[in-house]
Amino acid sequence: MLTTEDKEVLRKKGISEAQVEQQLKKFETGFPFLRLKDAASVENGGILSLDENQCNQYIEEWHAYQQGTRRITKFVPASGAASRMFKNLFEFLEADYNEPQTDFEKKFFNEIHKFAFYTRLNEVCLQNQGKDIDTLIQEGAYKIIVANLLKAEGMNYGQLPKGLLLFHKYDKGSRTPAEEHLVEAALYASANGESHVHFTVSPDHLDLFRALVAEKAPAYEQEFQTKYQVEFSIQKPSTDTVAATKDNEPFRVNGEILFRPGGHGALIENLNDLDSDIVFIKNIDNVVPDRLKADTVKYKKVIAGLLVSLQAQAFTYLHKLDTGVYTHADLEEIIRFVQQKLCCRKEDIKNLEDAELVIYLRKKLNRPMRICGVVKNEGEPGGGPFLAYNADGTVSLQILESSQIDKKNPDYVKMFENGTHFNPVDLVCAIKNYKGEAFDLTQYVDHNTGFISEKSKNGKELKALELPGLWNGAMSDWNTVFVEVPLSTFNPVKTVNDLLREQHQ
Repeated sequence: MLTTEDKEVLRKKGISEAQVEQQLKKFETGFPFLRLKDAASVENGGILSLDENQCNQYIEEWHAYQQGTRRITKFVPASGAASRMFKNLFEFLEADYNEPQTDFEKKFFNEIHKFAFYTRLNEVCLQNQGKDIDTLIQEGAYKIIVANLLKAEGMNYGQLPKGLLLFHKYDKGSRTPAEEHLVEAALYASANGESHVHFTVSPDHLDLFRALVAEKAPAYEQEFQTKYQVEFSIQKPSTDTVAATKDNEPFRVNGEILFRPGGHGALIENLNDLDSDIVFIKNIDNVVPDRLKADTVKYKKVIAGLLVSLQAQAFTYLHKLDTGVYTHADLEEIIRFVQQKLCCRKEDIKNLEDAELVIYLRKKLNRPMRICGVVKNEGEPGGGPFLAYNADGTVSLQILESSQIDKKNPDYVKMFENGTHFNPVDLVCAIKNYKGEAFDLTQYVDHNTGFISEKSKNGKELKALELPGLWNGAMSDWNTVFVEVPLSTFNPVKTVNDLLREQHQ
């Protein structure tokens, strides 16, 4: 099936023939659905709801941790293009009418002065047309304004990544999401006078990100008394996946096999390359202006404090198991910790001999750990927190997308529909073991949790394969704890008009 040319492409990408065979096999077999026990909730103990005293305690623990010789990193997936943000405006450009018709279009133009990019857009209109935005609106030249915003001869927002768009207005100028993440890093993710930030970006935009950071970071360093260490990485070509025809054969364009990016699950490789003790993960577009950052900063410190507290306890138990000197009561205590604090249960645990029990407990303790902030479900699309069965028969906490749930199982559908919380992508991760060695994060991926989606290329339908999602299957075998965080910490920007919401003004 593979030609000599195909094999050379694979060699350059770092993809083996066996990987391609496995991926094509997945198109045939599909991915199995996960077996669920229940949707995680506060009531069944799957989600922690912390009171003010507990929050303050964990904030103190985080502050103490920051005083040590630790490296803390803020990891921001930022490679996504902003084109979907402007879907409605692209449709307006193609429409057979010239003045705003839809509610979306009317809102955009009625409130255009409120956008952080307004001043720059006005300058571009003056430069290109010799007229400001108000004059163009009076003349009914709405599409010229949109073209200046989206097209390359204007601001090119239709092709730029979200991280480089102007989101928020300030007295000193407007900020991009990339800048807001630099500010956040200084406020909760710094240590030893340094703030480490890692952006994953597309190769096309790497130079633009570097230029932005070089220009803007010095002022923030002065304002927040920190030294930024900013790194960038791109999604590795070796994580691309083969596209397939409807007959599950390699999809070809001009004779060459088409490969597609493997989705955000590919970023587990980028995360694995970090030399860091603790890593915060949050999406590029989930940022707010300074006046609303208090809740974000507070709860980032809360979940980080909880993480280092649980990690310290797990490390203590692992060191005790290493000595070989422990009582049955010690093992009972460790079992309670694994079951109650790490929410990992094994139904037949009482049947294990002591030697088997120690092996089991060591395996469950000595693995990467993450705390995931979850927010109350108010109808937003996205994955949710569940108690799911693992391959070894244990039950643990997982973030699942709707595509991972068997829609033919009415009980599972009910669990998903009645879920009380959803995943806003708000994680803090511990990625070193109790000996200070980095975990190999690729060993904790459940490869049976990918996705198959329908796409098209040059008008022809194809099947696309996405790797297990970064916070879904790619972290399946981590220790996971869910904590309820306020909805005020979740303010994504899916469309340009979301920037008109009070949270972004």
